[in-house]
Amino acid sequence: MTPEQVQRLFTRSDGSYHFSRWGRPLSPVVFGVEDDTLTVVKGAIEAVATLARVEIAETDPELGANLMIFFLRDWPELADVPKLDRLLPGLSQLIGRLQTADANQYRTFRFDEDGGIKACFVFLKMDNSMQELPADDLALAQVVQIILAWGEQAFAGNSPLARLPDSGAAVLKPDIAAVIRAAYDPAMPVAANDASHALRLVARLEPQP
Repeated sequence: MTPEQVQRLFTRSDGSYHFSRWGRPLSPVVFGVEDDTLTVVKGAIEAVATLARVEIAETDPELGANLMIFFLRDWPELADVPKLDRLLPGLSQLIGRLQTADANQYRTFRFDEDGGIKACFVFLKMDNSMQELPADDLALAQVVQIILAWGEQAFAGNSPLARLPDSGAAVLKPDIAAVIRAAYDPAMPVAANDASHALRLVARLEPQP
């Protein structure tokens, strides 16, 4: 990938550059799915965490769970989740915006003092288009999008996944896998707001098999 391509992955809608990775182990919890789907989601989390060399812990000392993934039938269900309004101030307004936009997914991050990701909340409305996706594809695509704080348009019209020609199984694109590995290089910062950071990422890219 070129520096310009990598830079676009972390460019926000206002044109600013913002990179952030997890600064602590993942402590995930998943709501609203049956055991079979839960196993698939956990498998995707483990696979991406292994790629990024991020630990998975039972609990986060500060938050308990720092990665929460909710599967919903419709957005008003969020109002019934106990204490969710404490995690998401302005919850009722958010529900209204998601309904108006006819959105089927929403992610929001929390950051620590160093700018690293300390929590992420993922909400997936299982509309017809979501239900048509294989569970493996859906889980892997979502976990890829939470392992780094990508720009809003990073994967717009360009999925981070590819499909193996022989089996048809979904896999992470080699260039995106390489960016994730480079992002978690111990020598790299947990957060950066200067576009020159993309040059440092490019210097560490190692395409994965």
